[in-house]
Amino acid sequence: MQTPAINVQNLSKNYGTVQAVDDVTFQVAHGELVGFLGPNGAGKSTCMRILTTWLPASSGYAWLNGYDVMYQSMEVRKCIGYLPESVPVYGEMRVREYLAYRAKLKGVERRGRTARIDNCMAKCRVKEVQNRLLSTLSKGYRQRVGLADALLADPPILIFDEPTSGLDPVQIGETLATIKELGGQHTILFSTHVLPEVEKVYDRVIIIDKGRIKYDETKKAIDAQEASYLLDIRGPADAVTAFLREQPEVASVEAAPIESDLTAFEVRSRDRKDYREALAGRIATKGWGLRRVEVKRPSLEAIFNNVVQQRYQVEVAGSPAPTEPDKTPAA
Repeated sequence: MQTPAINVQNLSKNYGTVQAVDDVTFQVAHGELVGFLGPNGAGKSTCMRILTTWLPASSGYAWLNGYDVMYQSMEVRKCIGYLPESVPVYGEMRVREYLAYRAKLKGVERRGRTARIDNCMAKCRVKEVQNRLLSTLSKGYRQRVGLADALLADPPILIFDEPTSGLDPVQIGETLATIKELGGQHTILFSTHVLPEVEKVYDRVIIIDKGRIKYDETKKAIDAQEASYLLDIRGPADAVTAFLREQPEVASVEAAPIESDLTAFEVRSRDRKDYREALAGRIATKGWGLRRVEVKRPSLEAIFNNVVQQRYQVEVAGSPAPTEPDKTPAA
């Protein structure tokens, strides 16, 4: 069995009395593209800083490409490209000058260095600003320069913390396309707060909350989850609801009024077969108007909200009930 590219075992990090990361364990296979999600303060950036040797762990272990992040930090740094949320650059240097300096630090061979810099600048769409001072660039351009820097040494593992932060919609699309292209060639672990971005590129998603892993699933498994049908039907709501519940393929029906005689239905089937045409045909024979038929598949946003909502419900349930103020008149 092949050793994982990233192997994290029982990792914890404390800041005094604050538990930022709490007994985190996960693995990432070679060539896998993993979205690392969580609300603010969940522990994402702390995990990434430990994996990139910026921070020591309080306890637990982590290996990247077989190297221990604590005891073999120099070997770890040679096999990763890291893009932090706030890219540290030298504002007095020009883009090409900075990337040439970084390539030299990273041991990129002199013979192919210029070609490698050109390739990374083209891939990250910063060639047009290659002669500008870094201090004059927008945050979006600095982010893309940081991405080019992470790719310079062609490392097997890429770790990106909010790689699209500060980018405009066009730049976001280009950056996501680049990340998608890099997947398979590199192992990628990246975090973001924008869930639709993850849905465009990921192979697997890990959700962390309050320092603990709360969800870990592949895109294939998520896509295979049971879908539901959304139907807008014009007709008597009670009669339509009863009719849908009588259908042998239907497991459950939820109804929500739209207008006086128009109702939205969410219908779940008993298996994963597509019954839209069959249901539409039967509805037509009843003389009811069918305005919409579409499939609703599980989304990362729904999964993410469910994970976070479960935590909020536990916190609310565990909090003491509010007490009424003492209204006894003073003596």
